[in-house]
Amino acid sequence: MKIQHILLLSLSLFSFSLLAAPRIAQSPEDIKPLLNGMSAPMVSLQDATGKAVELNSVLKQQDTVLVFYRGGWCPYCNLQLAALREIEPKLEALGYQLIAVTPDSPAAIQASLKETKGAAITYTLLSDSQFNLSSAFGVAYYLDEKTSATYLNTYKLNLNKEASSGKVVLPVPAVYILNKEGLVQYSYQHINYKVRLQPELLLLAARLAKQPNE
Repeated sequence: MKIQHILLLSLSLFSFSLLAAPRIAQSPEDIKPLLNGMSAPMVSLQDATGKAVELNSVLKQQDTVLVFYRGGWCPYCNLQLAALREIEPKLEALGYQLIAVTPDSPAAIQASLKETKGAAITYTLLSDSQFNLSSAFGVAYYLDEKTSATYLNTYKLNLNKEASSGKVVLPVPAVYILNKEGLVQYSYQHINYKVRLQPELLLLAARLAKQPNE
């Protein structure tokens, strides 16, 4: 009986590990993002200089608003980055640090840091060029071949591809509020890249996340 229990437990843990493993969805509609109450995966990213940044160390410092965006080449992302810049002081007053993550390379991030709608970005931008964080958060997907061809050949965009498949990988627009233990307090994702979380709603969620449970 004990052996059977051990085997069943081993199979359950194995199945859970498969379900929890980082994955890249076949389309935006197929994503399986982290839910409220789940723990953020701890991976290594890069800052604009190419220096390694351990997410675990960063999250321990302060409650965090973590934003996934497609890249500095995306006009909708640039509008979002500018809107985040406007509310950053209010987020800081609430006790949050603001971090935006992109599959862009560190060199591309440097360009984004210089100017967004006429003003410099002061919050942290990090490179997830290997898609480790976006896939672990369950918000990464393969861009379809037709759109990839348009972006790469017509618009001449320099997009990162997955080494094994040669496919372009992007994150759906997503926002997470995390506490210092790395637990998800609030999450937002949208499969339409043109739709972003409004700053007012983000501020409201940030305030509510700070309130103790009744």
